[in-house]
Amino acid sequence: MRFNGFVVIVASLLMIGCSSLDKPDSTKMEGGELVVSLDGKFIKKSLLDKKVSGITQDTVVYGQKAYKIPYTTTDEEGNEVQVSGYMVVPTGLPDALIDAKGFSVVSDDHGTIFHNNETLSVIASLTNTPSGSSIILSSLAGFVTLQPDYIGFGDSVDHYHPFVLKKSLANATVDFIKAAREFAKNNDIHLNDQLFITGYSEGGYAALATLQKIEQEHIDMPITLATPMAGPYDLNLTAFGVLSQEKLSEPSFMADVAYAYANAYSHPYDDIINEPYASKLSSLFDGTKYMEEIDKELTYKTTGDDGLFASVFVYDFANNADNWFRKALVENSLQRWNPQTSIRLLHCKGDDIIPYEMSVWTKANLDAYGAKDTQIISIEDALGLPYEVGHSQCGILAYSLSSHIFANIRKSTIGY
Repeated sequence: MRFNGFVVIVASLLMIGCSSLDKPDSTKMEGGELVVSLDGKFIKKSLLDKKVSGITQDTVVYGQKAYKIPYTTTDEEGNEVQVSGYMVVPTGLPDALIDAKGFSVVSDDHGTIFHNNETLSVIASLTNTPSGSSIILSSLAGFVTLQPDYIGFGDSVDHYHPFVLKKSLANATVDFIKAAREFAKNNDIHLNDQLFITGYSEGGYAALATLQKIEQEHIDMPITLATPMAGPYDLNLTAFGVLSQEKLSEPSFMADVAYAYANAYSHPYDDIINEPYASKLSSLFDGTKYMEEIDKELTYKTTGDDGLFASVFVYDFANNADNWFRKALVENSLQRWNPQTSIRLLHCKGDDIIPYEMSVWTKANLDAYGAKDTQIISIEDALGLPYEVGHSQCGILAYSLSSHIFANIRKSTIGY
């Protein structure tokens, strides 16, 4: 699959604008609060000033009105949690068009973050600055973008984040889609019935978990297409790969998995993690530290007396099929079901964190269980790139490709 002439948006899209922007008047809407209000001319100038590849004076760039919406979801333990999400509505499309056709919606699950200040609704509330994938999905492609903050960030920062735990991530996403549709109805934002699901890295995992929840629980929420991107869909396979290595490339990620699963399954931290690191976990993952700060407080050695993971734990995980952590990872993996929604697994072949083979393995398993229509798209091949791309560089390319796929479907079905 090739997309000749497709505009590839580079990583400077992660944040535009400047810190001197005046914030909007924090207008209270029914069920939410306006946190970003910028016209397309400003956003376009910011992109041009940053010399973003593919953006010219002729590029159509829409403005944004973005809202922080509080809502309620359910955590791993079945408790109600007050959380928040970020809804981005593009502005500048013809009113007559939107009145007749309505906005198509993309539910986008964000990738791994550690500091609460990396949360999209928090960034928006503090800076009135659009950031991340909503620039591609809303300002360039004209979709309403829905991005849950997840439990553990935004309004629920005091709760532990259920890192790669499918129940909580899916609950937060489905409940936000419902809350955002209610918000739109109450505030004269015209949405149509077209809903796409996507997300990158942890968000790719969350997107596929969301689709599984919708289908298996028979939730009345038809999905047009799902494009999970570079997610660790088989957590057990991922853990075996990581724990068999001598060194950890980024210890914060695996320590966060240990922290979340210990909380969710009621196990002491020091059953998994060696001291002095086990005693640090609660303060490292409380939303006040960035990845670089967390990594400095941990060790890059995987196991052993001076490693991150306790040797007894690693041995039991590798050799005991009844090991609680192993069983929990299998329970939270996403290959053992038969999705009936069309899925496109987007992945870079050069991914150095979550290997491309993860998507190959996932497709094979979903197909074996009776998936209706699952395909893998190599991002390098689709974009005609002569080189392979790593995990951190792949995200923007993945979102650009997803938005292009969604826009083509919208054009052929909705008509714009």
